[in-house]
Amino acid sequence: MELKLNNGITMPALGLGVFQSPPEETTAAVQTALEVGYRHIDTAAAYGNEREVGEGIRRSGLARSDVFLETKVWVSDYGYDEALHAWDKAVGKLGVDQLDLLILHQPAPDRFEKTIAAYRALETLLKDGRVRAIGVSNFMPHHLQQLLAETEVVPAVNQIELHPYFAQRNVQAADAEHGILTQAWSPIGGITFYPGWGENRKNVMRDPAIAAVAQAHGKTPAQVMLRWHLQQGRSAIPKSTNPARIAENFDVFGFELSAEELAAIDALDTGVRSGPDPDVARPERFAMVIPEA
Repeated sequence: MELKLNNGITMPALGLGVFQSPPEETTAAVQTALEVGYRHIDTAAAYGNEREVGEGIRRSGLARSDVFLETKVWVSDYGYDEALHAWDKAVGKLGVDQLDLLILHQPAPDRFEKTIAAYRALETLLKDGRVRAIGVSNFMPHHLQQLLAETEVVPAVNQIELHPYFAQRNVQAADAEHGILTQAWSPIGGITFYPGWGENRKNVMRDPAIAAVAQAHGKTPAQVMLRWHLQQGRSAIPKSTNPARIAENFDVFGFELSAEELAAIDALDTGVRSGPDPDVARPERFAMVIPEA
């Protein structure tokens, strides 16, 4: 299933995420995913596993043009020249000469002028053909408004925390208004266990309403949630290093949820964020240096 971005290129709707995937497990996870049928891999400079993602793609034997590769610039590399160099670092580790999608990892409102400068660098990379599409991650409507006022290229994608317990409909609406594709990280609610967040939170995987839909279709709760994203036109990036789970998460194209089932899942939204708030500065985390190699 492909989604068309606002600059006309297409992107596989479902991708493998590698957040918190240990480097030593990432190569095998990427290779397994590509063997199962995934054609979209999502990584980030801050994950520390870009090199292993590149190795997994090479080991798959697929042509580079057959894999949609997405990565993210970390906050410590914001600024115009810094973000251009972040591209150098990313392609060097991934072992490629072009990225399909490069996005800014956080709005970083405590240094938003550097965020704008970094996005202008992405615009340059797009113009030069070094990336095929550019975008953002964790941008709330007011961040988008500020970005759009000071830059020329509308982001192709906004990757945000999005699962049945936290649907961020205001962000989805702002994205849609500007022709930006919403992409879900933590699409099956795994972020409930994000380090430092999520204590005393309910696990969406165990929600009885989702379990009932899953039972009706002979599917798992994770498959139902991924189907919910896809039928509502979003991209979803489930993360796993478990080969059986990787395959399960891709097996979501042979059934369809009814309007009533989609509405039942929509009704689960609590409005409570499980991951970090993009409006809260995290100076220590933002200062993390991305190695050259």
